[in-house]
Amino acid sequence: MPRFPRRRLAARLAVAFALPAAAGAQPASVQLQEVTIQSTREDLQGTATSASEGIVTSKQLRTRPVLRAGDVMESVPGLVATQHAGEGKANQYFLRGFNLDHGTDFATWVDGVPINFPTHGHGQGYTDLYFLIPELVDTIQYRKGPYYAEEGDFSAAGSARIRTVRKLDKPFAQVEAGRFGYRRVLTAGSFAAGGGDLLLAAEHGRDDGPWTVAQDLRKTNLAAKYSQGTASNGWTFGVNHYDARWVSTDQVPQRAIDNGSLGRFDSLDPTAGGRTRRTSAQAGWARSGDGVDTHLSAYAIRYSFDLFSDFTYYTRGCDAAPLPPACDAGPALDQFEQVDRRTAYGFNASQQRGLRIGGIESVVSYGVDFRRDEIAQVALFDTQQRRRLATVRSDALDVDALGLWSQAELQFTPQWRATAGVRWDRHQSASLTSPKASLAWLPNERLDVYANWGRGFHSNDARAGATPLVRAEGYELGTRQKWAGGTLVTTAALWTLKLDSELVFAGDAGTTEASRPSRRSGLELTANWRPAPGWEVDADVSATRARFRDADPAGDRIPGAMETVGTLGITWQRGPWTVGARVRHFGARPLVEDNTVRAQASTLVNLKTAYRFNPRAELSLDVFNLFDRKASDIEYAYASRLPGEPRFAEGATPATLHVHPSLPRTFRVGLKLGF
Repeated sequence: MPRFPRRRLAARLAVAFALPAAAGAQPASVQLQEVTIQSTREDLQGTATSASEGIVTSKQLRTRPVLRAGDVMESVPGLVATQHAGEGKANQYFLRGFNLDHGTDFATWVDGVPINFPTHGHGQGYTDLYFLIPELVDTIQYRKGPYYAEEGDFSAAGSARIRTVRKLDKPFAQVEAGRFGYRRVLTAGSFAAGGGDLLLAAEHGRDDGPWTVAQDLRKTNLAAKYSQGTASNGWTFGVNHYDARWVSTDQVPQRAIDNGSLGRFDSLDPTAGGRTRRTSAQAGWARSGDGVDTHLSAYAIRYSFDLFSDFTYYTRGCDAAPLPPACDAGPALDQFEQVDRRTAYGFNASQQRGLRIGGIESVVSYGVDFRRDEIAQVALFDTQQRRRLATVRSDALDVDALGLWSQAELQFTPQWRATAGVRWDRHQSASLTSPKASLAWLPNERLDVYANWGRGFHSNDARAGATPLVRAEGYELGTRQKWAGGTLVTTAALWTLKLDSELVFAGDAGTTEASRPSRRSGLELTANWRPAPGWEVDADVSATRARFRDADPAGDRIPGAMETVGTLGITWQRGPWTVGARVRHFGARPLVEDNTVRAQASTLVNLKTAYRFNPRAELSLDVFNLFDRKASDIEYAYASRLPGEPRFAEGATPATLHVHPSLPRTFRVGLKLGF
C-alpha cells in the first residue's frame, strides 16, 4: 500500500479541476512504496484525514468468526450486521445511530463496483454481499461521515471499500459442516497464465437453520480474476456469478411467544422466501510514476431478485365485522412479493498528482464516476403462498448518476495539513454540490488531531415523487494517538450529522419514502493493542443521540436508532494455534417515536480456533453465540393481527413488538487443505 501520497488521496480535492495548471504549480516527486502489514489494522498515523477512517487487513478477517458473508462489515468499528429473514437476504446494518436497513446511508464497493442499488424493489440502497467469498477479501477501507470528495450517493453515514486478493499463495480446498444442516465447500487457487495470474474460486453452501420451517438455503458463488502487474501498476479483469434461493422465517410477534402459541423459531408463513441471481464483470487499470497516480475501472451487472415476505399476517380483508373465516384460520393473508430486474453498468476514473503550489507541498486528486441502472421491472404484488393476487405497482425506468469531484491536500508545515474538496452530483433531473474541508494537526509523531466538516447526500427512490437528492451535513473532532512505544493505538471522535430527511420503506406503496429531518451526535472510541508477541486486542465503543428535528406530537425519537454499541476482540497466535474471540454488545434502542416500545440490549460472544497441522492442512472450529443467549438479531414495533384477534384497524391497532431471534449456540467445523 502507498504511504505518501495515500491511496485514500484518490478521493481528495482542490477547488477545481484546473488546480493542476495553477500558476506556479510544479510537479513534486511522489514515491509509492509497498509495505507489509503486521497488524490487523493498517497504521494511518500521520496520513489519515479523520479519526474515523481506517483499513482492516485480511489478518483480522482470518482470525474472526464469520457467520455470514456480510458479517465482514462488522470489522468496521461501531457497525452491527444482523439478519431479520432468511440467510439469502441482504444483511441489515446499524451504524452511528442509523438503522441503515440494507444500506440506505452507507455506501459499499467491492473491487471498485458499487453494491448499493438505487430504486430497489426491497429498499433504497439495497446492499447484498452474499456474493462475496470472505476468504478472498484482502482489505476493507472504511470511512465515516461526509468528509471525502470521492464518496457519493448513500455515504452520508459512511462507506466501505472492499478489495479482494489478486493472487493466492497456493490453491486450497475447504470443507465446512455444522449444526442445522450447514454445509459449505470452497475451492480456490491462482495459476500463472499469459504473463499474469488467473485466480479461480467456487463456493457452494446449504443451511437449514434452527427454524421450525427449514430455510433450505442453497447458494453458489463462482469467481474468476485475471491480473497483471500490481495494484498500483497493472490491470485486472474479473467475473462473478451468484445464485441463491431460500425459505424465510420472518420476525414473529412477541405476544404470541409470550402466550405460548408460537415458538421463537416458528413461522407464520412457511412459503415466505426468495431468490437472488447476480452476474457481474469488472475491469481495473492503474498506473503510478513521475508523481502521477491514475486509476480507471468499469463494471457491468445483471441482477434478478424475488422476495416473498409476510410481516403483518392476517390483516388483509380483516378490517370489518363480521370477519371472513380466512381471517382466523388457514394460510397467512398478508404475503407480498417484491421484484427487481435490472442491468447496471458504469465507470470510475481518478488521478492524483504531487505538486508544489506556491512553495507548499500538495497532493491534488480529481475524478469522475458514472452509473446507469436500466431497471426492466421493479414491482410489488399482493400474494398468498407465492401466488400473485394483485399488482400494487410495477415500473420500468432508467436511473442515471454522474459525479465529478476534486480535492487538494496542502502540507503547510510538518505539523499542519489541510484538505479542501468539492463534489458535484447529478441524479435524474436534480444536481447537488457538496463541499468538504478537513484540518489535521500533528504536534508529534504519536498524536494526530483532526477537525472535519462536509456535506453529502443520499438519493431517494426515483418512483417516490420526493426530492431526488437529500442533503446531509456533518462535523467531527477527533484524535489518533500511539502509546507504549506504538503497541497501543487509540482513536476518539466526537461527531454530528444532520439529514434533511430520513428514508423509510412504505410497504403498501412498494417504495422507500422521505420522512422527517434528523440530527445525530455521538462519541466513538477505538483501541488496537499488541501487548506481547502473538497477542492482539481490539475494542471499540460508541454512544449516539438521535432525534428528529421537527415538532411532531408522535415524538422525536428515530425508530431503530442505536444508542450504544461496543465490541471487544482478542486474538492469540502461537505456533500452529490461532484463537480469536469476539464480544459484541448491541444496546437497547427506541422502536417508536415516543420511546414507549424499546428493543432489548443483546450481548453475544463468538469464538474461532484453528490448528495448523502443517503448511498444507488446517482444522478450525467456529462457535457462534458461545453462551447460548436468547437474544434477538432484530426487533421492530408495528401493528399486526393474528387469528382470533379483533379486526384490524389501520392507525388504531397498536404497534407491538416483533422479533427475529439470534441463532442458538452453533458449531461449525472446517478443514482446509492446500495443494
